[in-house]
Amino acid sequence: MLPNECYLPTKPHRSPQWLSNVHEIDSCVLCGAWGIQAAHSNQHRGRGQKASDALTAALCPQCHHEIDNGHHLSREERRARMNEAIVLTLDLLARRQLVKAVK
Repeated sequence: MLPNECYLPTKPHRSPQWLSNVHEIDSCVLCGAWGIQAAHSNQHRGRGQKASDALTAALCPQCHHEIDNGHHLSREERRARMNEAIVLTLDLLARRQLVKAVK
């Protein structure tokens, strides 16, 4: 069993609205470059299946490529950067009131 596998649903959550909200962020949450992609986490998925849409980060193409395919960082460093980017994206979405806690 993979770490944290117990919380993973059998199918990833899909939400076009969530991705639209991520695309409202203009600049990369890691480097500040203008123009972003909604980059999905690569953890716990395989065979071409992307992670849940809620596990996306607002990344510029260069940061996205470096996290997915970069050779300058170890696998653990790439995962840590993606996790940081997801948290920063969630923080921005909450600050812009694009995601809210409901009762």
